Amino acid sequence: MSWDCGLRYMFSTSPSLQPGGMCILHDKDSELSRLEMVQRLAKDGCRFLQNHSKGPQRTNEPVQSDEAVRVQERGRCVLVLRRMASQPARGGGKREEEEEEEEAAARNRRYAVVAGTPEKILDHLLADLKLEEDQAATQGKDTDTLLDDFLLTYPVFMSTSDLCQALLGHYCCKRCRVKEDTREALERKQKVAYLVSQWMLLCRDFLREDEHVKVFMKTLYRYMLDDLYEHPVLQRDLRELQKLYQLHRRHTMEEYSPQRKSKALFQQLSLKENGVLSRATHRQSKEVPCHVYVTMDSYLSMRVHPGAVAQELLQAVAERMGISQGELVLVAVPYPGGRLLLQPHDTLFSPSLQPVGRLHVCTKDLAEVLNPFTENSKLQLRTAHMLSLNTWDVAVAFSSIDWTLFDSIHEQELIYFTFRRHTSGNHTAALEFLLQRFNEIQLWVMTEVLMCTALCQRVQLIKKFIKIAAHCKAQRNLHCFFAIIMGLNTAAVSRLSQTWEKIPGKFKKLFSELESITDPSLNHKAYRDTFKKMKAPKIPFLPLLLKDITFIHEGNKTFHDNLVNFEKLHMIADTVRLIRQCQKDHLGNVTSPKSSADVRAYAENLHIVDNQQTLFELSCRLEPRT
Repeated sequence: MSWDCGLRYMFSTSPSLQPGGMCILHDKDSELSRLEMVQRLAKDGCRFLQNHSKGPQRTNEPVQSDEAVRVQERGRCVLVLRRMASQPARGGGKREEEEEEEEAAARNRRYAVVAGTPEKILDHLLADLKLEEDQAATQGKDTDTLLDDFLLTYPVFMSTSDLCQALLGHYCCKRCRVKEDTREALERKQKVAYLVSQWMLLCRDFLREDEHVKVFMKTLYRYMLDDLYEHPVLQRDLRELQKLYQLHRRHTMEEYSPQRKSKALFQQLSLKENGVLSRATHRQSKEVPCHVYVTMDSYLSMRVHPGAVAQELLQAVAERMGISQGELVLVAVPYPGGRLLLQPHDTLFSPSLQPVGRLHVCTKDLAEVLNPFTENSKLQLRTAHMLSLNTWDVAVAFSSIDWTLFDSIHEQELIYFTFRRHTSGNHTAALEFLLQRFNEIQLWVMTEVLMCTALCQRVQLIKKFIKIAAHCKAQRNLHCFFAIIMGLNTAAVSRLSQTWEKIPGKFKKLFSELESITDPSLNHKAYRDTFKKMKAPKIPFLPLLLKDITFIHEGNKTFHDNLVNFEKLHMIADTVRLIRQCQKDHLGNVTSPKSSADVRAYAENLHIVDNQQTLFELSCRLEPRT
């Protein structure tokens, strides 16, 4: 598969070089002001090597975009930049031509990062970063794109701890060999503070519990307090960090002399000991999926808070199944063959939100499971319950649950899921919950249809599922839409020819139209066209988005000659930004109808058979093979 991802994002200054660096200029780089570049960089010990290969005579044609500038240190390349191609001037007045020439000249001085070491990419980013006062006078879009790409994808090539240390090094400028004037030092510190503020704005909830970030923010805050007496203008940056990371000072600076001020304030600084607690409280308020097996092959998909205990879960299961709680016990299976009887006040989840084991509801005599679901008359009432629900309300309830999960996903979760899938940590919890929900909805559709023994009721169920899928599409919930259509298209359901023959023609036509959107041909062109026409907020089909990122990852090397392939990372960042675009507003603002508490409870507690062989056997029992 070919990827045409438009890797021409640029920014507006010459490449940054560290002291002792070396830059190779090609012939056409004579269009830049060499004298100006040399004067600016010679003092830093940089030297230039000209490419003497003969080429065509210079013409008025646009500069080719494949021209590269390579920054070298100690005989090895550390940064590769690409210059942006200028556009030919259009016809117009003299003033317009002059403005176009100035824009073209400025465009010629913009460079894109192609590859580099992590340190040099960060150096170059800070060198070209535009502060707020500068962004009004210059175009900062390209720099902002580079900054966003870097902050989204840095976990691919450096750890959070390494990034924190590098930023502190830049702020303190320990590696600087030449003395800076006051203005240059202030600008450097402001750039680091601005980058950190953008980082926290993008990732603060995602990084809230990272110990390295806590120590880094506290240390940076202390350094900025040290500099505040010499650079009062840093007060605004301090306030921004306070607001973003919820740093608190118990006293004001005026109570301390410049000599003891920063030390005293650092000792009294509360780096969200309050913030960490509120984050933990916020986390505890969220619900997470929980599977409670009622037979060997089926489970109830419940939603409980992370601090739930066994008694609470057992009570919810008993109410859902219409069974007395006194007859049941909750058993955890931590490993094959193991069995742990949970006491009423035992917690169900570890701090990383991992369950204590596979949870089973058993009778008090510790029988293996409850009665088989096909023989449990109370569970057979599910069909009548489902048929009594309003399809629009069901779609609203599902969209509300899906949106809660989708809105908590951070763009970086997709990157961690692709690059660090097998590493420990809880960086992809929200994404995995939503993917799990997709599988559950697909299995739920199959379970409801195949557990219905009456032909006329099965026909009514399939009609309801088609309508629910249409409503989910209308509510721009393509996640649930795909799950329902794919559930109806599975072999165990689609083979029920007697059932499908009874479906009215208008429903068959509607199903055919909805099914065409899920057609995978031409790289899911039908879905992509439909999705582009939808306004935000909307929930995309996450498995396809992960497939796109995986194709980019596997089709391009992450490193070239020990340099980070930043063009690949830009492609990935450009793809994951779709999450941000889809999360612009709360989906609940679009779906106005109010679903009843009964519908909401039903959507949150789905009874699912998760064994494909069992499902197919149920299908053959309903309509035997001929």
